[in-house]
This record gives sequence, C-alpha cells and structure tokens, in this order.
Amino acid sequence: MTLSPTVRRIGPALLFFVLVAVVITACLPGSAPTGSGAVPSPSYAPPLEPATPQDPLSLIAWLFTPLFQVMLIILLAVYQFLENLGLPGAIAWAIVVLTLIVRAVLIPLYRKQLVSQRRMQLIQPELKEVQKRFKGDQMKARLAQQELFKERGVNPLAGCLPLLLQLPLLFIMYSVIQNGLTNVDPSAMLTVFGVQVVDIECQNINPSTGMPDAALGPCIDSVVPILGDIAVPQAFLWIAGFGLSFLAIASALLQLVQSRMMLPVADPTNDDPNVRIQRQTMLFLPLISVVYGGFLPAGLFIYWIVATVFSIVQQYLIVGWGAMFPLFGWTPAFAVDHTPRYPVAMPPPPDPAKRAAILTDADKKTTATKTIRPRERGRQGRRGRRR
Repeated sequence: MTLSPTVRRIGPALLFFVLVAVVITACLPGSAPTGSGAVPSPSYAPPLEPATPQDPLSLIAWLFTPLFQVMLIILLAVYQFLENLGLPGAIAWAIVVLTLIVRAVLIPLYRKQLVSQRRMQLIQPELKEVQKRFKGDQMKARLAQQELFKERGVNPLAGCLPLLLQLPLLFIMYSVIQNGLTNVDPSAMLTVFGVQVVDIECQNINPSTGMPDAALGPCIDSVVPILGDIAVPQAFLWIAGFGLSFLAIASALLQLVQSRMMLPVADPTNDDPNVRIQRQTMLFLPLISVVYGGFLPAGLFIYWIVATVFSIVQQYLIVGWGAMFPLFGWTPAFAVDHTPRYPVAMPPPPDPAKRAAILTDADKKTTATKTIRPRERGRQGRRGRRR
C-alpha cells in the first residue's frame, strides 16, 4: 500500500504527539495497591508515582519520566526554600527560577539556532542567484545550495532542534503544574534511588492521622496573590467558549515581539509573495496562544512568559532588534543603527579557485564541452561536404 504525501508528511508529527502524550500520562496519579479485603478511604487521592515498565508504552513513559522528575524536584525544592523564607506566592517564583535554569542549560543550543537563522538571512541574495541560475533544474539547484551552505558555514538543521524541544518541554511543564501542583502526595516523585531528595512540607496533613488528606486540598499551596490558583486556568472573560486570560495575552504579545525581532528588516523592493506570506505567518502564530487562556493552567503561562523574555534578551544580544522597528512608523533613537553585542559573523569568502565547480562557470563549461560534437574529418566527411 502506498501512502499519500499528506499522510507521509503528518505521520512523524502524529507519532511525536503520541510520544509526548505517553510522557504526560506516565506522571498521572495511579491507584495505590490495597489488600484483598481493604476498602480505600474516599478522603485520600492516589499519590503521584513514576511509571513502571510493564509494556512497550509504559516503557517509553518510564524512559521519559526522569525529565519530569528532575523538573518537579527543582520546582518543589525552590518552592520549599522560598516558602520557609515566608515569600508570598512562592510557587510562582519557583516556576520563574525553574524556567531560568532550563533556558540557561539550553543557551548553547538556542545560540546555534539564532546563528543559523541569521546566516540564512545573510545569504539570501546568493541563494536567489543560485535559483535563477539553475531555474528548471531542481537537482542542480539543490546541489548548489548544499555547496553554498557548506562554504558559508550554514547548517539549516541547527535551527530545527530547538523548535523540536519546545513542545516536549512545554508539555512536561504542563504536566508538572497540572499533576504535580494539584496532587495530594507527590513525595514518591521526589525520591531517587530510595533517597528522598526534597522533604516537602505538605499543607494538607491531617492532624489526627499525620498523613496527607485529599479533603484538605493538594500538598502544594498554588495560590498566588492577584493571580489566584495558578494550577488551574485563570480566564477573566469567556467569548464563544474561549476564555481570555491576562497572562495568555501578555504571553502572546511577548511572542509577537520575539517573532518581529527574528525577522530581517523588510525590503520595500522585494515583492516576493512567499516572503510576504512567511512574514505574516510568523506574526500571526503567536496570537494563537491567546485562545489557550481558558484551557491551560496559569502557571504554564508564567513559564511561557519567562522563557519568551529570556529568548528576547538572547536575540537582542546576538541578532539585535531585527524587524521590531519601525513600529507604527516610529523608530526610537536607541534602535537606529544598532549593532548587537555579539553579532553573527559570516565565514570569509572562499578562494575562487577552491570553490565547488557547480558554483562557478566551470560546471557550465564542462557541460557545454560535452554537448559539442567533434567534427569528423577524412574521406567520408569530404564526400559529405561535396554533396
């Protein structure tokens, strides 16, 4: 059976989302084992436990569970420290600290992405020349582009890996907030090789039993001043079934700023419709996150906002303001002729004698030579001419 191009294109994406869903379900509360005649108390919810490898799906979940566990341990360790200091809204600040730690670890990876994207923008004129030269010959155009990327030090795949990491991190962070902050007893996920890394002090301890009680709420205090309970969605207005959240709107606006900074400065003379569509898509996609305000917990938008601000600072240092200005016809003085602190440098131009033949006239000359039929000389040739 031959699969259609559409199925082949969306197949890897569907598999990816299935794997992410497996990771999330691995951290969902499971049923606690009881004796044959025991009746579980209705006031106790199942504790948060790691997955056990019993079948292929649970094996995959078990492999990805450590990442969830590490993020939950860091989050609750910071929360416990700030809670002991008496800081209001300790869980929100713990999410901020966790986000900064995650993004700091990924700085080299995201820097490669920014450098690759910036170099791709810088060699666009050369790519257009290659497309014009080999118009109608897709094979040679592709080979010429590969040689050009190699000479100019551009790796198109370097910009893909950070994009692939964003969704898993977002889903895992969602699971940490959705399941870790709303669970009655997450102590099992705080234990590594039989050692409890974080000794969390739950707020739902029943004085009579000394155990977490579901009737007293979750273990973690997820209520933040002004924001409310960040473990659940916080929508101030519902329109046609979609909730609007202040945090979701702030997140979308910051993503819009990030997208504009990543775009090159618009060229009024460039009337390429593909470039126009690409710019409109990059500016429209951040606004989609507004519709998630009524479905995703508010704590996830805190993570999203901090991560976006971190990316904006990183882009400012490497790429600069990009196409952020002019904004509604206004360009501030600090953005005029701005030079990034760590600008992206292109490799020096290669020696013309060492360039690939496909990027020089040598390829054309070789091809033309092969297409010329040598003139035949001799008796047969003279007879042909005599006729």
